[in-house]
Amino acid sequence: MGNKYEVVIVGGGISGAALAYELARYTDIKSICVIEKYEGIGILNTSGRSNSQTIHFGDIETNYTLEKAAVTKQTGKMVEKYCLQHGLENDVMHSHQKMALGVGDKEVEYMLNRYTEFKDLFPNLQVWDKEKLKELEPRLIFDQNGKERPETVVGVGSIGEWTTVDFERMAKSLIEKAQEEEGTTVDVLLNTKVEKMAKDGEKFIVTTSGKTIEGDFVVANAGAHSLLLAHEMGYGHEFSCLPVAGSFYLTNDTMLNGKVYMVQNPKLPFAALHGDPDILEDGLTRFGPTALVMPKLERYRAPLLDLDFWKTLRLDGTIIKILFDLMSDSDVRNYILRNFLFEIPYFNKLLFVKDAKKIIPALTADEIRYADGFGGVRPQVLNKVEGKLMLGEASINTGEGIIFNMTPSPGATSCLGNAKRDVLNVTKFLGKTFDLEKFERELVEKVPEPGNVDKDEQMKNVAKIRSQMKN
Repeated sequence: MGNKYEVVIVGGGISGAALAYELARYTDIKSICVIEKYEGIGILNTSGRSNSQTIHFGDIETNYTLEKAAVTKQTGKMVEKYCLQHGLENDVMHSHQKMALGVGDKEVEYMLNRYTEFKDLFPNLQVWDKEKLKELEPRLIFDQNGKERPETVVGVGSIGEWTTVDFERMAKSLIEKAQEEEGTTVDVLLNTKVEKMAKDGEKFIVTTSGKTIEGDFVVANAGAHSLLLAHEMGYGHEFSCLPVAGSFYLTNDTMLNGKVYMVQNPKLPFAALHGDPDILEDGLTRFGPTALVMPKLERYRAPLLDLDFWKTLRLDGTIIKILFDLMSDSDVRNYILRNFLFEIPYFNKLLFVKDAKKIIPALTADEIRYADGFGGVRPQVLNKVEGKLMLGEASINTGEGIIFNMTPSPGATSCLGNAKRDVLNVTKFLGKTFDLEKFERELVEKVPEPGNVDKDEQMKNVAKIRSQMKN
């Protein structure tokens, strides 16, 4: 194709791959270029070792409101439909039972109330008391001596749904399918770092380590580096980036049959501890993530002194105040300091296992190991205008033919939904056509809900557990 394209996508992770696929399949755009600075598609934060491999629907993620869960469920179902459409089930996409676990009367009551609120949105949800959990996940109930844990516990979850995806392999599939679309050229430039971007009349000039690319429209899907590129072009100065890395621990043996999430502390803007079957480690249980605030935009590949971090932080009085306000909350401060200790060899396991015992009471430090090389970086965005940490995704649409996306969790789950948003903006700006009917038919039309859960029976379980707590 040479060096001229209608759309240039910076970043070959799951978000960039999803956008390339949708542009190629559902629009009349004829030339697309994906620029990736590393040697493969989806090998950084999209890698299964950098994330929890979870399709986040919002049913077991207790920090999601009902409104957010409704949106996330729809985008999660797009991932599910894509994988089913292309025969990726039981290979790239897997099914496990899943639940959010409440421990102690306060959390149990919270989970029972949450079930009542969410049951219509998620008709396959079930309420499991301690006796049922003994059948489904016995390690949740018994301590080192084989005795039942004394606390009241409840699991709210489901069985028989698609829950887990190797997003790196899905990203590769998206690129392959995009390149198979007739009449559209999708070029992928690997080992190609974007060094500079500039507007030149109606076009954008993207200077890379290998060649100069010209694009009518540019979308940066490069994680925290999207904000760096925006700042260098004079956009998004109201935003700053606080990179948060997540570390994980692997068990020596399989300890859980499915995904077990914990109740989120509403004060903490980071994921609560959870246990997952790791599809890249033969189903061994992986616990995490921790939340390590670090001065690097990439966990393992960035230099020890990452100047790009300081460029995106744009440290000033406003940023200092936001960070001071965060650290003034004892829950947030203690959590952040404790997570630093999780990185210290020897002591890390002893400290981490204390938290993980809330899920598996009998767990010992000898049964887990620090997962070397696991965990990526999520760009948590600081809003200098509002003076606070933003939760969720941030996107800068300049209206001038260039978009910058920063996608912390659940970016992988939302990849196809976010791509649709960008496709609408790209096609409108370029005067192109988006085949919405085809898109809706293939990726949005509802997948039948699994199972046949009796909601009345589940409400009886709710009443039964409440009665047990009173007694």
